[in-house]
This record gives sequence, structure tokens and C-alpha cells, in this order.
Amino acid sequence: MSDTILLQRDGALARLTFNRPAFLNAMDFEMGTRWRDLAHELTADPSVGAIILDAAGPAFCAGGDVVAMASSGAGGDAITEMAHTIHDGIRTFVTSDKPIVAAVQGAVAGGGLGLMLAADYIVAAPQAKFVSKYANIGLTPDLGVSTLLPAAIGERRALRMLLQDVTIDADTALDWGLVNEVSDDPAARTAEVAAFWLENATAAFGQAKRLVRTGAERSFADNLADEARTIGAAFGTDASKVRVAAFAAASRKSAR
Repeated sequence: MSDTILLQRDGALARLTFNRPAFLNAMDFEMGTRWRDLAHELTADPSVGAIILDAAGPAFCAGGDVVAMASSGAGGDAITEMAHTIHDGIRTFVTSDKPIVAAVQGAVAGGGLGLMLAADYIVAAPQAKFVSKYANIGLTPDLGVSTLLPAAIGERRALRMLLQDVTIDADTALDWGLVNEVSDDPAARTAEVAAFWLENATAAFGQAKRLVRTGAERSFADNLADEARTIGAAFGTDASKVRVAAFAAASRKSAR
């Protein structure tokens, strides 16, 4: 089994850790395959209620390992195949009903932005930095960056990052909507977020994430139909019945 991405399980919580710190966690062929395989494994497992995504070492992810690609002599077809493999994992995570929170430290570059944005909630350290670098090395966006980045920060800001040599800091990332929070301890904060999901109607959080993440791909009518089915299914669960009853009791008490 590859150790390029570590998997730890603690009950309903799964933790994925990028584990190529000597290479700033840049993805090579082996790591890309591991990413895809873990995506399918965890999203298909009904016992998984939440996922934490983090990284070993000083950086979160430097994107694809361009140096390894160049030194391997791989041609364009091999790079395309690798991109398809990693994209499969990103698509699987994004469209799943598993809520994902990411702890981001240090640098996030190139395709690392897309891997980070596969998470639904992102907590960044104050020293985190975010940069594209695609144009600097004559490459085009991959790993979902051309879609996920403008969805997060808007088209103009995304184009600024992709077409200029721009590095943004954690505060700017928060202001732009690239991350959800800045914390001095991203690891502790992501653990809190995941615990909140697991303690409070896990299925509802996962379905809410799925509805939002897949909504842009469908018509408004299809989204409304999906919402109706989803809330009906949620309303019938034991977890929802307990919470609805508590909410109703609190509402009656406050109305007196």
C-alpha cells in the first residue's frame, strides 16, 4: 500500500494526510492513484461520517510534481492520463455526501488549489500562501482549478490568480472566500468542525453539502426535486425526529 497519502480511521471520522513533505506534497503518479482509490473507498463506505484532509510538513500541496514528470520523460498522453485519475478522485469527493474539512498550512500552489477546494470547509493557518504558477511554467489549470477556483472567489479574481504572478496571503484568502476560517491551530479547529458534524445529524450535513456542490450541474427544477426528496428522507430519520421534537418543545416554551 502506498504511503503517499495516509489514512487514519477513528470511528466515523476518516483522516487523509498528504505525505510527501520532502516534495511539498506535490502529486506524482503513485500519489494520484492513491488519491483516486481513497476517494472511492471512503465515499462508498456508509460508516464514514466526516473526512479531514491535511498534510505533513511545511506545505499543504504544491500541485502536480512537475519535476518528477519532466525527469520521467513522460509525454502529454501520460500527463493527461494522470490528470484523469486525479480528477476522478476530486469529482468523487466533491459530489459525494461526505462532508470534508481541510487544514491548510504553508503553501498551496497550482493543482493544490483544486485538491484543497475538494474540501467543503477550509481552515488556513495565518502563514498559509496561495498561488497559481501555471502560466509561469507554461501550463494550463488542472485538478478542477478552472471550475472550483472561480466558484469560490469569482471569475475576475480567479483570472487574476491564473493570468498574473500573484500570491495571496491567508487574510486575503479569507476575504475572497477561498478559505472559511483562519486559525492559529488549523488541526485543532478542523477536529472541532468534524466533531460538530458527527455529533449533530451527520446525514443532514452530508446531504446539504451534496446539494450545494452538485446544484450548478443541473436545472433549477431538478435541484428543487432533489431538495424535496432529500428533506423528506431526512425528516423520517430517527436523528431528525429527536431534533425536530426538541426544536418544537423549545419553540412552545419560548412562545409562552
